[in-house]
Amino acid sequence: MLQNNATLKALIDKLWQNFWEGGIANPLTAIEQITYLLFMKRLDDLEAKRERDAEWTGEPYVSRFAGSYTLPGSNESIDKNELRWSVFKHKPADEMLLHVQMRVFPFLKSLNGETSAFTKHMANAVFIMPKAGLLVTAINIVEDIFKAIEKDATEGGHAFQDIQGDVYEMLLSEIATAGKNGQFRTPRHLIKLMAELVAPQLGQRIADPSCGTGGFLLGAYQYILTDLVRNSIARPPLSSGEGPGVRPAPGVRPQTGVSPTLQLDEDGFERAAISAVLTPQVKDILDGSFVGYDIDTTMVRLGLMNMMMHGIDEPQIDYKDTLSKSFNEDSQYQIVLANPPFTGNIDKGDINEGLKLPTTKTELLFVERIYNMLTMGGTAAVIVPSGVIQNSGKAFEAARKLIVEQAELKAVIAVPSGAFKPYAGVSTAILIFTKGGETKNVWFYDMQADGYTLDDKRNKIADSDLPDIVQRYKERASLNATNTDRKQKYFVVPKQEIVANQYDLNLSTYKEEVYEEVVYEKPELILEKLESLEAEIQKGLAGLKELM
Repeated sequence: MLQNNATLKALIDKLWQNFWEGGIANPLTAIEQITYLLFMKRLDDLEAKRERDAEWTGEPYVSRFAGSYTLPGSNESIDKNELRWSVFKHKPADEMLLHVQMRVFPFLKSLNGETSAFTKHMANAVFIMPKAGLLVTAINIVEDIFKAIEKDATEGGHAFQDIQGDVYEMLLSEIATAGKNGQFRTPRHLIKLMAELVAPQLGQRIADPSCGTGGFLLGAYQYILTDLVRNSIARPPLSSGEGPGVRPAPGVRPQTGVSPTLQLDEDGFERAAISAVLTPQVKDILDGSFVGYDIDTTMVRLGLMNMMMHGIDEPQIDYKDTLSKSFNEDSQYQIVLANPPFTGNIDKGDINEGLKLPTTKTELLFVERIYNMLTMGGTAAVIVPSGVIQNSGKAFEAARKLIVEQAELKAVIAVPSGAFKPYAGVSTAILIFTKGGETKNVWFYDMQADGYTLDDKRNKIADSDLPDIVQRYKERASLNATNTDRKQKYFVVPKQEIVANQYDLNLSTYKEEVYEEVVYEKPELILEKLESLEAEIQKGLAGLKELM
C-alpha cells in the first residue's frame, strides 16, 4: 500500500511545497495543475507502451501523437510528436512553459473528442504556471514520482495503475487541509466501509448526486473488482488476524500479466489489483456503470481525472444540481453512495417538482433525492448529520418517515464526531436503506473507533470497529431475534418503537448506558485521614526548623 512507501509520500509532499513556494497557495488550484502534469506524463507513457506492443505483435496501431495538430483559433499546425512529455521536457525552461501553455494543454483539453464529458468540462480549464522554473521543478518531481511507482510495481508486486491511483488519492487528500474545501472529501476508510456494506455488483448502475472528486464512485469500483477476484477463489475472506498477506486468485485471467491477488489494506479491507481483473469485457461494463454530479466545476474536473487515473477512460461525471428542476433521473440506479452537503438551503422556486418534503434544507432534500434515484430494490448508503436523524422539526421527521415507511431501513451507524477532522467536527451517521422493502427491525451500531485518532492529526491506530461493523452487519438477519441487548455496541430496534419516537434514529435514544457505581468513603473517615496527613506535615516542618 502507498501508505508504506515513504519515498512516494515524500515526493508528494515535495510537489505540494514546490507549488506553494511557487505562488500557487490554493490547494484546489494546485491539484488541478498537478493533475494536468500527471496526465501529460501518463498519456505519453501509455502511448509509448501501446506503440511497443503493436510493434511486437505486428498489429496496426495509430498513436494519439501521430500526424499533426491544428491549434484552436489559428492556422498553426504542429507535429503531434512535439506534444509528448518525453519531447517537451527537454526544452529550455521559458520555451517549454510557452509550449505547454499554448500547444500541449489545448491538445490535452480536446483529447477525448468533442462529445466527451472530459472535453466538455475541460473547455474552460486554464494551465496556470506563473514561472518557468516552477514548471521545470514540477516536471522533475513528477518524473521521480513515476520512477518510484515503477519501482514499487516491480519490487512490491503491486500493479502500476493501482499505485498511480493511490498517488492521486493521496494528492487529493491534501484538499482536506484547505478549510472549507475539505467538505468535498470523505475519508477513504469510510467510503470503503460503505461500499462493503452495500456490496455493488458488476453491471449495476451506481450514482453519487454530489460526487466531489469521485471518491464514492471509485470505492464502488474498487469493491466490484475485488469481489470479482474474491468470487473466483470461492473461499472465506481473509481475516484481520491473518495480517497483510497475499493470496493468488486462480480463475481470473489478468490482462497485463499481473497475478490476481487479494490483500488486506491498511484499514483491514480486502483489496485486489485493478489490472488483475480489468479485462476488455469488464472494462466495457464498468465504463458505463458510474455516474456522478456536482455543482462545482473544479470538482467535476477533478472527479473526471480521478476516475481516468483509475482506469475509467470515459467517466460520466457532469455539472448539475441534482436538487433542481433540471434533474430527471428518478428510478435509474441500483446503488447510490453519497455524503451530500450538510448545511445549506435552496431557493424554493428551484426545487425539483419530484421532491415533496416541506423544506428548503439541502441535507433533507438530498435524502429524498437519493430515495427517488433508486430503482425498486435499489440500496443507498448515505452520510447525514445528526440533525437529520434526531431533529424534531416537521420536515426532519418526514424525511425519516420516508425511509422507514417506504423503504427498508436496514442500518443506522453512528460515526464518531472526530471522523471528519481536521476540517469538521460534526456528528454524523450512516444510513443504509433499500427502496421498496419493508422495515421491520433497524440495526444500530455505535462506532467508537474508526482506525484513526479522533483529533486533528488523525494518525493511524490499531483500534478500529470497521471490520466488526462489516461482519456484524452481514450477520444481523440471523441475530435480529436475539440481538436486543442495548448495552452493547450493536443491537436491533423494532420499527414500532421507532415510529412511537417520531421516527427518531438517534442511537442514544435507544441505547442503554452502563454506569459504574462509585463508592465514596464516609466523611468521618476522610477527615481522619486528612488530620493524620496534616500531623505528618507538621512533624516534618518541625524537623526542618531544627536543622536551620
